[in-house]
Amino acid sequence: MRRTASFLSALAVAALVLGPTVADARPGGGVSAGSRGSRTFSAPPSTSTAPGTARPMERSMTEPSRPGMGAPMAGAAAQPARGGLFGGGFGAGLMGGLIGAGIGGLLFGHGFTGGLGGFASFLGFLLQIALLAGLAWLVIGFFRRRQQAQMAPAGMPPGMAREAMGGPLQNGGRALGGGVSPAGGPPVAVQPTDYEAFERLLKEVNGAWSRQDLAGLQRICTPEMVSYFNEQLTELASRGLRNETADVRLVQGDLAEAWREGRREYATVAMRVSMVDVTRRTADGAVVEGDPSRPSEATELWTFLRTDGGPWMLSAIQQTA
Repeated sequence: MRRTASFLSALAVAALVLGPTVADARPGGGVSAGSRGSRTFSAPPSTSTAPGTARPMERSMTEPSRPGMGAPMAGAAAQPARGGLFGGGFGAGLMGGLIGAGIGGLLFGHGFTGGLGGFASFLGFLLQIALLAGLAWLVIGFFRRRQQAQMAPAGMPPGMAREAMGGPLQNGGRALGGGVSPAGGPPVAVQPTDYEAFERLLKEVNGAWSRQDLAGLQRICTPEMVSYFNEQLTELASRGLRNETADVRLVQGDLAEAWREGRREYATVAMRVSMVDVTRRTADGAVVEGDPSRPSEATELWTFLRTDGGPWMLSAIQQTA
């Protein structure tokens, strides 16, 4: 009895591990992967085609933002300057030494001038302090202006250094992958011809996938997506399997969001797709998953990218939650 239970448990574990790999053998493999620019790790808005939330990106060459990278600089900027007339540091040390010397001179019977005594000596001491304070203020101001000029970026006036290094980013920007990029640029108007291109790419990607045509995928997908497809095809081949999708048809689709980032334009489209999705053994063509006579449906979010108004390419595939 125990052996039977152990055997059934092993089968259940194998089904959990291997089942999704075969059942989701279509392009994308049931995994959210790719890049959506600065919105890679932000969930696209829900649509009537995909009313739920998209699964977070599980594989991407875009690094997630790291807010902690700017913390040391921000913390340093937030520290208040030392109080007092001379702002601490060099000025405070200089004036402390001068005042100490003057007081010592008074106590031992000679001030800064060495020949005055009593009240006149004290007044002379105060006058010298005032003169030296003014001189120290000018010297400290000169050094501070020089330091600010050295900290300013090349070609930028010193007064703008604080904004450039610690001020708020324009357009709601945020640090990302070690750099600064907008969290989402201006919206892009998607035209009917663009929707036609998206539907055409849906079919072309599945066609090249079924033929295991990497060269064809390279023409219509970003290098990142091609690398993921290549890994998936290689993994299937190592198990003696191949996946084929046929009769691909867009049942319903709508735009989730479209935006511009510099020279690049992105469009994320929710698509409910009908297709015949079959996985076969390479050796004899026997079907191990799917029904060759019955189409199945899947809902995914595909992100397309184009540069300088060029042709659209597949940049990411996200699964629905």
